[in-house]
Amino acid sequence: MIQIRAAREGRITPEMKAVAKKENLDAELIRQRVEKGEITLMKNVKRNNVEPLAIGKGLRTKVNANIGTSTDCVDMNEELKKAKAAVDAGADAVMDLSTSGDLTKIRKEIITQVPAILGTVPIYQAVVETVETKGGLTKMTSDDLFRVLKQQAEEGVDFFTVHCGVTMQSIERLQKQGRLTNIVSRGGSFLTTWIIANEKENPLYEEYDRLLELVKKYDIVLSLGDGLRPGSLHDATDRAQIEELIILGELTERAWEQDVQVMIEGPGHIPLDQIITNIQIQKKLCRNAPFYVLGPIVTDVAPGYDNITSAIGGAIAATAGADFLCYVTPGEHLKLPDVEDVRQGVIAARIAAHAADIAKGLPGAIQWDHNMSKARRELDWNQQIKLAIDPEHAKKLRELGKPDQEDVCSMCGEYCAIKIVNETLKTVP
Repeated sequence: MIQIRAAREGRITPEMKAVAKKENLDAELIRQRVEKGEITLMKNVKRNNVEPLAIGKGLRTKVNANIGTSTDCVDMNEELKKAKAAVDAGADAVMDLSTSGDLTKIRKEIITQVPAILGTVPIYQAVVETVETKGGLTKMTSDDLFRVLKQQAEEGVDFFTVHCGVTMQSIERLQKQGRLTNIVSRGGSFLTTWIIANEKENPLYEEYDRLLELVKKYDIVLSLGDGLRPGSLHDATDRAQIEELIILGELTERAWEQDVQVMIEGPGHIPLDQIITNIQIQKKLCRNAPFYVLGPIVTDVAPGYDNITSAIGGAIAATAGADFLCYVTPGEHLKLPDVEDVRQGVIAARIAAHAADIAKGLPGAIQWDHNMSKARRELDWNQQIKLAIDPEHAKKLRELGKPDQEDVCSMCGEYCAIKIVNETLKTVP
């Protein structure tokens, strides 16, 4: 069932009802926002083992976790562990960004074993296979790319990142301006190299109607990628980035005309004072389509702690209107993440998302915090651990503290402020 088409026909689908129940909203409101393109419902029509995931206006801020092999590390079982760890930590979706090994087998195993919405960047597989069979990525044809798109759609992938805004025009804009870090998007670098070498337009842009026709059959959400996103604070909100965003805004409307759901991907490395502006520009140019942001990372000098730099940016971005946060792990810029990196990345992004949901006044968001505060007042440590965003970690720290008294923590001990005041107030008339 094509969700946006059903919404335009005034029909509330089972998926809309399921989302409305989960989000504690009226199903008709969900339908209206799907119709406008303000909410996307992710779920390939081929998938049977996942619930639909809704992203967009008025909904809980969602979190994505990236996993995937590299040429330096190929271990399918490790990637499955990471995907499962991400879901266990509370990720709403997973993206497989594998570039080495049996890419099809890895993806199929994730789809089968991991109960989460799955996204991919199909050009990765297209380039890897072209390099293996033809000797270089510049020899890729549009048919090579569309063959991979069709294969992954048939397998059940729920959303595609496609860098349709990396065009001859946007590359020229980047070249004229100049950048400190040029292009940091892997998909963006592949397409830029291909375009310049072949002196041809990006096939994802030139054959956009062909792309829309393909994904519509499966109700796959197009995540219009930010191939020219800034990779440093110096390059934030520059002409190349905005040029690409203008193109994505135009492509958004073309997708909606063909009953294809869309979300927009955003930067990247952005100073704190530019985040709100970036969200406002995206929402204006892309007619309130859901916004999927990487971070944003708010300083370039914290390798090893970029789960923190991205959570800071993510909280501000989501408060301003971003709908979907892509986690960043502590090892970003340094190494392929391991299972613990994945867990830490998800938790940090979830903290940012929840903080933003409170700030936006999302119904019920702050009740979780109220329940935690009540447990703290009552010195109910079991309940505090149960309510923690990461119960396992909270329990571990509690046990490491080894307090002398069970009802307080080791920081204050017998001088626990809450315990003292609780006892004092009991004696006050």
